[in-house]
Amino acid sequence: MRNSQKIAVIGLGYVGLPLAVALARHYPTIGFDISEPRIAELHGGFDRTGEVETAQLRGSTLKLSADSDRIRGCDVYIVTVPTPVDEANEPDLRPVLAACRTVGSVMAKGAVVVFESTVYPGVTEDVCGPELERVSGLECGTDFFLGYSPERINPGDREHTVDRITKVVSGQTPEVTEQLAAIYGSLTSGGVFKAASIRVAEAAKVIENAQRDINIAFINEVTMIFRKLGISVYDVLDASATKWNFLNFKPGLVGGHCIGIDPFYLARCAMDNGHDPEIILAGRRINEGMGPWIAREVAKHLDGSARILVLGLTFKENVPDLRNSKVIDVIRELRALGHQVEVHDPYADPKEAAHEYGETLIPSLDGLGPYDCVVGAVPHAPYLAFTGESFETLLKPDGLVADVKALWRDRELPEGMRLWRL
Repeated sequence: MRNSQKIAVIGLGYVGLPLAVALARHYPTIGFDISEPRIAELHGGFDRTGEVETAQLRGSTLKLSADSDRIRGCDVYIVTVPTPVDEANEPDLRPVLAACRTVGSVMAKGAVVVFESTVYPGVTEDVCGPELERVSGLECGTDFFLGYSPERINPGDREHTVDRITKVVSGQTPEVTEQLAAIYGSLTSGGVFKAASIRVAEAAKVIENAQRDINIAFINEVTMIFRKLGISVYDVLDASATKWNFLNFKPGLVGGHCIGIDPFYLARCAMDNGHDPEIILAGRRINEGMGPWIAREVAKHLDGSARILVLGLTFKENVPDLRNSKVIDVIRELRALGHQVEVHDPYADPKEAAHEYGETLIPSLDGLGPYDCVVGAVPHAPYLAFTGESFETLLKPDGLVADVKALWRDRELPEGMRLWRL
């Protein structure tokens, strides 16, 4: 039976839309987004993020709107807007504050406002709460209540979906915590973990991604060391992974909205509290520098102004997500070194690529080449299927295959072609 609590999900991106669709199976749910084109395409059954299939959208009871008046008087508001960093890598809370103003203008007494957006400890209660009070004229903790349940969406991951993962929840009062546990517990088979406080829940989320960032930074640094020694880090990892407790992280470009962003939130929190976050920022420096380093290493094997084809622009494989992709760092460094670079990606939206990075994507690989170098930057499925004939079509007979993500470790290249790999 459907619960009578009316829920509004604020922000219908990679996080908000799957959550809203899952909630709509159990509660009267409305999804709100400030983008009218986004609402229009969702009404048409199309999700550009690829997280929700057309049949799911069309079969859902989820209501959709870009009109904030449609979410007036809901019982629970769940905020899932982005929390990026600015050009100085400082937390940019403008989207979450804008969401607070939207919610504050329509909520009534008794409402619960839950944040899923990744923030540092204290933001929900010290930043969002006061903004909600200011706009609504209501008193936090008396007239309305706060909650936090960190998102754990992994774009393109069909195993760890919102209806299968463990959800961490915490409310401003024990009663709110129980309310959130019941709501989230009804939609996921992974169970619910009740965090000790909202700040604990915020902290848990921000270290999840910072931990991965630091581990990948270590692997990226040893990759640079092993490169100087003339050995492949992948060969080293194959050997090391035979130990039972070895953490098998892989080298590469650390982009996306979470892992490459969240450590800066934790670092800012640390500095605001008088602590120098040495390891966190060292990991960020290494990972931020990986793209230019790869470009320079590849360029050592090229003469003059080489014609280069980069395969992949999204931040990870088999998704259209271009947010904070570090492939662009490789591209820009190669161009700065005097090379001509063209880019192909079968999943990325050409308009978004042009808007975000000024890149014109090649629509098809048919009839291209011959190039001096092909860079395998993202392990999209079509690239993994390359054969020796594929390389013969795209490359000159003595061309260079630069394999950034070990796409073609088991592939035999045509005679005369050269291979560069991490």
